[in-house]
This record gives sequence, C-alpha cells and structure tokens, in this order.
Amino acid sequence: MKDSRVLGIVLVLTGATLWGVSGTVAQFLFQVKGFSTEWLTVARLLVAGVILLTIAYIKEGEKVWGVWTSKNGALRIILFGILGMLAVQYTYFAAIEHGNAATATILQYLAPALITCYLALRSRRLPSFTIIISVVIAIIGTFLLVTGANLQSLSVSGWAVFWGVASAFALSFYTLQPLRLLADWGSKIVVGWGMLIGGVSFSFIHPPWKVQGDWTLSSLAAVLFVIIFGTIIAFYFYLESTTHIAASKVSLLASVEPLSATFLSILWFHIPFGLAEWIGTILILSTITILSIVKDARK
Repeated sequence: MKDSRVLGIVLVLTGATLWGVSGTVAQFLFQVKGFSTEWLTVARLLVAGVILLTIAYIKEGEKVWGVWTSKNGALRIILFGILGMLAVQYTYFAAIEHGNAATATILQYLAPALITCYLALRSRRLPSFTIIISVVIAIIGTFLLVTGANLQSLSVSGWAVFWGVASAFALSFYTLQPLRLLADWGSKIVVGWGMLIGGVSFSFIHPPWKVQGDWTLSSLAAVLFVIIFGTIIAFYFYLESTTHIAASKVSLLASVEPLSATFLSILWFHIPFGLAEWIGTILILSTITILSIVKDARK
C-alpha cells in the first residue's frame, strides 16, 4: 500500500512537471521560432489523438468504437472534442503566445474555483463560507498576478489575460462535461477521441500542412517534446496516478505544474516576476489546497 502511494505521488508529480515544462517549450516555439498557436494546437491534437486511440485499441479492442453506437454518446464526444479538448488546448497556447507559460498556466488554475462555484449554483445552494473565501483569494491572486499590484498597467498583455481566463473556463468544461463518457468508456478512449475530433475539426480552420515557423533541429525536438512528453506521457502518468492515490490528492499535487512553468520561464526567458506576482501565484494555488481539504472533509 505504501509503495503504491509513493508510486502515485511520483507519477502525478512527473506528469504535472512535464505539462509545465511543455508550456515553456511551447513559448520557445512561439516567441523564438515563430510557430503559430494554430499549427501547434492542430498538430498536437492529431498526433496525440491517433497514438492514444492506437494504445486504447491494443488494450481495449473493439470497445474503442463503442462511443459511436448511440446518438447521445456521439453528440457528447463531439462536444467534448470541440468545446472541451480543442478549446482548452487552443486557449492555453494562445495565452502563452500573447504572454508567457507561467502566467498562462497559473491563470488556468482558476478552474477549480470556477468548477466549485458552478456546482454550488447547479445544486441551488449558496456557496459555503470556505468556497466564498477561496474565490475571493483567487480573484485577489489574479489581480496581483496580472497587474503586479500596479493599477496603472498590466504586467502582461490584455490578450494574455483574456486567453488565460478563457483557458480556465475551457478547463472547467473539459473537466465536468465528459464525466458520463469517462464512466462508460474510460479515459484513454474518451481523451483519444476528444483529441482526434478536436484536431480534425480545427484542420478545417488551420490545415496541419500549413506550417509556420523556423524548422531547425531544436524546433523539431521542441515539437516532439510537446507532443510526446507534454501530452501523451504526461497524460498517461496523471491518469495512472489516480489508481494509486485519491483524486483530491492528485489535483493538489498537480499544482506543481504552474510552479515548474514559472521557474523555467524565469530561468529560460528571464520574465519579470516580482513579489506581487509571486504572492498572486501563491494565492491562486492556495485555493486548490483549500478546496481539496473541503472535499476530503466531506468524505
């Protein structure tokens, strides 16, 4: 039991760190090599989707096609692929392109507070005092992060803030919408189809063969890292960790993602990150801790 718990912790920390690192690698592709958000999004979704579905087919066989046997299931997976998977990938990369990986990842972590508020409203119950405090803390943290405590200007561009907050909303939908699909078909099948559907649908807007950017050996290595380590391996490790430790602990430990993105962005791109930004980061991440404690207390 102890070894399983340790393995779960190692898996989630590794997966979340790879996500954070891949965000910074994507920033390198956007801001140094001139790649576009649109191309990296469609390439990542198509390649990762095909690989995940191939793995799922090897392990699950014909079950891979089962999600398409009912109109309701087909509609749900299509909505998940476009409004969930594609939306969360594109908005996150757009936030990085217009700002930096650190700010984009931290703003995306407003999602747990948004999800908690939505569930409270859906149940027609007033949010608890703890939830209200968590939301207030998240708002204060966001203010400090994007302004640097300076009311006269933003420390990042307005578009970076817009796409970062949009990414939090997209992640909220991505988390809540496919719950029934996940229960029926499992995460490898659902996420694999979601990626492939998102990639195919976005191909009509930006075909994958329309590559923008300076192709060098470092560019190729960066693209492969984002797809293989930042998508397939990171997702598999994160998913596998939930079989060893509680989901609430997984979400808490996954907060290493924005921290890894922040530290690497500072070291690699020398982005300005002052005391106000660090306080904002800590406040936003503290909401995850608070909400995880609340969930554990209800069990």
